[in-house]
Amino acid sequence: MRVGIEKLNLYGGRAYLTIADLASARGGSLDELERRQMVPYEARSIIPPYEDPVTLAVNATERLLTDADREQIELVVVATESAVDFGKPISTWVQRYSRLPAHSRNFEVKHMCYGGTAALRVAASWVASNVRPGKKALVINSDLSRTRNHVQTEDDDLGELMAGGSAVAMLVSAEPTVFELELAKAGYWTNELSDALRPNSRTEIITGQTSFYSYLDALEETYERYEHIVGEFDFDTYFRKNIYHAPFPGMTRVAHKTLLNRLGVFDKAAIEASWRERVADSTHFARRIGSAYGASTFICLLGMLYAGSGFAAGDRFSVFAYGSGCQAEFYSGLVGADAQAYVRGLDVDAHLDSRVRLGVEQYEQIEKACESNIDEPSYEPLTQDVGDLYAQRYDGQRLLVLEGVRDYQRHYTWS
Repeated sequence: MRVGIEKLNLYGGRAYLTIADLASARGGSLDELERRQMVPYEARSIIPPYEDPVTLAVNATERLLTDADREQIELVVVATESAVDFGKPISTWVQRYSRLPAHSRNFEVKHMCYGGTAALRVAASWVASNVRPGKKALVINSDLSRTRNHVQTEDDDLGELMAGGSAVAMLVSAEPTVFELELAKAGYWTNELSDALRPNSRTEIITGQTSFYSYLDALEETYERYEHIVGEFDFDTYFRKNIYHAPFPGMTRVAHKTLLNRLGVFDKAAIEASWRERVADSTHFARRIGSAYGASTFICLLGMLYAGSGFAAGDRFSVFAYGSGCQAEFYSGLVGADAQAYVRGLDVDAHLDSRVRLGVEQYEQIEKACESNIDEPSYEPLTQDVGDLYAQRYDGQRLLVLEGVRDYQRHYTWS
């Protein structure tokens, strides 16, 4: 039975900060940052106080589903490491505000940046079981970073760059017109470590070097397991393109080099040429978003289908997902018949172009406002607007926003 992604969509917020402005404000060199990032990094999304992982998830879904799609959905899985409540799942608000059937199963999953992949694999297996023929699943990864002052890394300037917020929503069905999963072809690996933590509602700790090398260890382990399961194959001809989890865009370069080294390729020019031909286009949207957490691999898949060339329906892409803590998976899928036309029709570039550019001072005001709200029993985020952003990009646009929190109960409304 064929199963996979029928539709997907990215919601990147309504404001952004350029990396050039941030580098200048922090007294750093943009050239030096780009050298360390290994891929030019343009911007990161800014999420105002009246958006949260719930609104990001619903706003990603709103542009994805038709009424006919909604009628067929019986499973909703939301992956996040940015939950707004320690008990009540985000998926319940998604079910309500995305106008999904009451006779559906919904739940939330957490596994750092692996969560989105975990949700997709669970949903795809449910569809493949065919216990409810013709029914579909909605999978969403929705996340945002904690404030800059609470992100701790060995390199503070990189830590601030590796922040942001966004959501990717996917419709999973037996009609995988975008990306057909090869469910039996997957290598996964787990190893307990504390390379990233969110020990409370305020703190986000990233131990950069530990996470960096854990990622590479996991890539080699999962690829080896994939080889063991699938059997002998030629990397260059078996996979047409390669998608990697991208905590920052340049990590795709390191990942691809690691795999090629494992395959006996050490020539720098050959490695660079392979990355540019097989991977680089996947960073098209990632360079404009900032950290996307568990949505990262799917934003890279979107980027490749939008900006890439030299592939056709039926070609195989590899996908590598990594989540701190840690869990990783190397799997593969086939490009759907209408994949490129569909993704280009989403016009994600126009969506990202329509965001408002904020200055560093405005960004810092937003971060301080968001920080002040954490764990507060009552507050009104719509009164904390900065730079008239709500009037410019929300008012009248039918976007879900957080109207207020009263005695810890969250109240949402449409803009």
